[in-house]
Amino acid sequence: MQRFNKPTDLHLEKLILTQFKNYAGQTLELSERLNCFTGLNGMGKTNLLDAVYYLCLSKSRFGLADAHLCRQGEDFFRLEGHFRWQQKPVKIVAKVQPRKRKVLENNDVAYSTLSEHIGLFPVVFIGPDDTQMITEGSEERRRFIDNTLSQTDPLYLRQLMTYNQVLQQRNAALKQLAEQRRFDQALISVYDAQLAPAGRYIHQKRREFVAEFAPIMQATYNKICGSRETVSCSYRSALEQRPLEELLTQSIEKDRILQRTTEGVHRDDLELLIHDLPVKRFGSQGQLKSFVLALKLAQYDFLEKQKSMRPILLLDDIFDKLDAERVSSLLQLLHHGDFGQVFITDTDEHRVENIIREFDADYRRYRIENGSAHLQNAIA
Repeated sequence: MQRFNKPTDLHLEKLILTQFKNYAGQTLELSERLNCFTGLNGMGKTNLLDAVYYLCLSKSRFGLADAHLCRQGEDFFRLEGHFRWQQKPVKIVAKVQPRKRKVLENNDVAYSTLSEHIGLFPVVFIGPDDTQMITEGSEERRRFIDNTLSQTDPLYLRQLMTYNQVLQQRNAALKQLAEQRRFDQALISVYDAQLAPAGRYIHQKRREFVAEFAPIMQATYNKICGSRETVSCSYRSALEQRPLEELLTQSIEKDRILQRTTEGVHRDDLELLIHDLPVKRFGSQGQLKSFVLALKLAQYDFLEKQKSMRPILLLDDIFDKLDAERVSSLLQLLHHGDFGQVFITDTDEHRVENIIREFDADYRRYRIENGSAHLQNAIA
């Protein structure tokens, strides 16, 4: 029996959507092993994965504001998830009315702050737009690091929230002072003093993370592509050379001119190389896709180790974007890997049938049509 069939210590048993995206109302009974959603593009397959992601991290995977998550014409949405965590039932409910306070409940008790929930149910989402992590600017790569560490270290999340809030205030002050044609060093120094401790913690934790993460990613890439290619990732930060306080002092004139903070951990990057060259510039499309898969599956392994539980894995329409060799390698990796509950979306029903046969696991399979999910068949 494959390791995939081991009992899961975290899974979602039931998902209930109300006025969420294109779903007026929907209830899905789920398998703790494998859940497959098939249907044409635009029917709502990805929206189901986003609902699971929202219940785990209290936000959309796609960075959408809550107002854009309501079904068209509605001014609220509600998500309810019945999880089983460490053999105990846990009901998570998100009650959202845009421009009003979001309520997130754990077994009918509301969290005082949403950050209390982050990390309770680790989750990894792999989708076709993940290539932006490589092709776009450094913000996407920082977001990947922050997403991972926020699920494993509550203090990191709090320090990140503090840093981003103070950074926003400092930038607003720089802009306002420029408009007033004056400068207030004392005011800027207050922000600098608040940025420094948060920045130090973020920098240190990112360094530690990448040092541990890099060899996991390399090993995962080799499983996907064999050992034909040499890949690496490393952390790049100006804080490696100078303390943040010193960097902020040295850059103050530049900050005044540009009206924004030009130094700090919000400028850090994750350098991704293949054969010692930037994969963004020198990697083929196949190598780029394999690199992204390696990053995300390594994230899964890192979260599993840190949380001592297997995250929920969401795979959104990724098989259609890979060549046959990489599909085979990925399926083998999923088949023999130590994965818990897996969700898969695909437009190709025959491919999903093959995936189900390959796993030989308990499953639920739904066909999605215009925001409605229809159970096709299941093995329990």
